[in-house]
Amino acid sequence: MRYELVIFDNDGVLVDSEPISNTLLAAYLTELGYPTSYEDSLRDYMGAAMHRVHDLVEERTGRRLPTDFDDVFHGRVFAAFERELEPVAGAVEVLEKLAADGVPYCVASSGSHERIRVGHRRTGLDRWFDDERIFSSQDVGRGKPAPDLFLYAAERMGVTPEKCLVVEDSPLGVRAAAAAGMDVYGFTAMTPADRLAGADRLFGDMSELSGLLQS
Repeated sequence: MRYELVIFDNDGVLVDSEPISNTLLAAYLTELGYPTSYEDSLRDYMGAAMHRVHDLVEERTGRRLPTDFDDVFHGRVFAAFERELEPVAGAVEVLEKLAADGVPYCVASSGSHERIRVGHRRTGLDRWFDDERIFSSQDVGRGKPAPDLFLYAAERMGVTPEKCLVVEDSPLGVRAAAAAGMDVYGFTAMTPADRLAGADRLFGDMSELSGLLQS
């Protein structure tokens, strides 16, 4: 395999959290007086750090979200995760294959460290990710689409950007990977392929990834 590090996005790539979190985000924004549909949330916020929600709302309305917005939202999300979150189909098999082949991998997510760990504990993916393999937008100044998070993960893992492959399911993540000088495979299970057009390859089933990594 020509890559020395596989960097996974988390939400929608490893854990099937995007339907849960975007349903809750749309509902909470609407509740606060910022009408938002599920489709709006996917379009505007999927793959983004929380600061993007605050920035876009203020930019569009001139109003700021409540200071406890993040805490309330994450409380709702974590409660829903405990009830219904599942790993993305095929993710466990991909991780097993990488580990068996000795291929380094990590996760680099716009979500907080707490969100990543809650999701991994619920789905059993925590066995594949110790602290040294988990990177969050909290670790850097700017979240996706800035390249900072992916560059930070590569540096901490000791791999140069051109030897890294990023697996992403959001346009913001694809842009961030490209800006970091890394190859990126776009996962189209939830995102229309045309929105991930900047990816080097596209695939729609996580079970395909192991074969793609060998080709």
